[in-house]
Amino acid sequence: MIVKQYIVFITYLNRLTIVLLSAATVLSSCHPASAGSVTPSGQLSGWLTATEDESQLGVRYIPELSLAQRLSSSYEISAEIAVNSQWYSDFSKWDYSDDTLTVDPYRLWARFASPQYEIRGGLQKISFGSAMLLRPLMWFDTIDPRDPLQLTEGVYGLLGRYFFLNNANIWVWTLYGNDDLKGWEGLPTDKSSIEYGGRLQLPILSGEMGFSYDHRSVDTDSIVVDSREQLQNTFPEDRFGIDGKWDLGIGIWFEGTVTYQDLGVIDLHYQRLFTVGLDYTFDIGNGLHVLGEHFESVQAEEAFGSGEQYAISALSADYPLGILDTVTAIVYYNWDEDYWSPFISWQRTYDQWQINVSAFSNPDEPLLEQDNSATTNSFAGNGIQVMLVFNH
Repeated sequence: MIVKQYIVFITYLNRLTIVLLSAATVLSSCHPASAGSVTPSGQLSGWLTATEDESQLGVRYIPELSLAQRLSSSYEISAEIAVNSQWYSDFSKWDYSDDTLTVDPYRLWARFASPQYEIRGGLQKISFGSAMLLRPLMWFDTIDPRDPLQLTEGVYGLLGRYFFLNNANIWVWTLYGNDDLKGWEGLPTDKSSIEYGGRLQLPILSGEMGFSYDHRSVDTDSIVVDSREQLQNTFPEDRFGIDGKWDLGIGIWFEGTVTYQDLGVIDLHYQRLFTVGLDYTFDIGNGLHVLGEHFESVQAEEAFGSGEQYAISALSADYPLGILDTVTAIVYYNWDEDYWSPFISWQRTYDQWQINVSAFSNPDEPLLEQDNSATTNSFAGNGIQVMLVFNH
């Protein structure tokens, strides 16, 4: 069964590669080389994750096609097409359990840009904020700092950005058709509604500050309540964010959000998330980079009132052993549950190849209850992972 699924997966890889290369050939023949560019690329990765209870063997291929066409000295159009195709097999106590084959769009967007503004529409990555390990502004992505590939699913929408001459910039977005959970969401967005928001980023002294807002309609179909309660089909949710980062000899930053949910059957309408962090590179050997963050979450009846809360601290250190090798260690501490979640990895990087070996010890449930469906690497439990990556 495993061999059969592997053959099917390789067939998918071949088909995807043929489609992208054919598209590149056609587009290249339609435009002279001086007018634009068509660049096929891809990332092939394989991994083995072994834990005390379950293990996983998998292969992923992300073929990508990047296109760019300059219209004039000031204007350009570009596009990106990428597919996330993966096959993985799960084992329980090294006995075969289940295997999965998926082929999903990963990026599919078109962009019109000038030196000071851009408009990008389609399936794309939207990520911002100052925090590194514990990110309150993780609204539209699920990037795990422990993931060597830094994968995250995109969102369907239209994003516009304008860049002022003083390095200030403003973002405006509208999203539609994203009914899967994203970022910190505990409930999905109503698939028939439009999500919208924006961000203003300003230079302040030696750093910058950002102010963000997002509004969406939440689908209540998955909420289970007493039958006597009247529950609306959807309810509005508003998110407000602020973040800042400065270089004062040491790097220092903060990031915070307030979320309001207008749902009558709950008492704690507000959620506050806040992170403060700093980093510094010590002049030790090749340079030891240390980063620390502290995160707090509060559910309350009032925007800034007291309520249910928990706190997590995180510390990371990375050290280059040489030109090719880097060692990284990350440890999380949950103050309420009183447990540590250490992670350590060694990475060797060549021009096209990358080798990653990681060891981790975590609770069986994800640390922040986030589910990144773009990657199957949850790092739950105690185990090790070996990953081989080829970029072309």
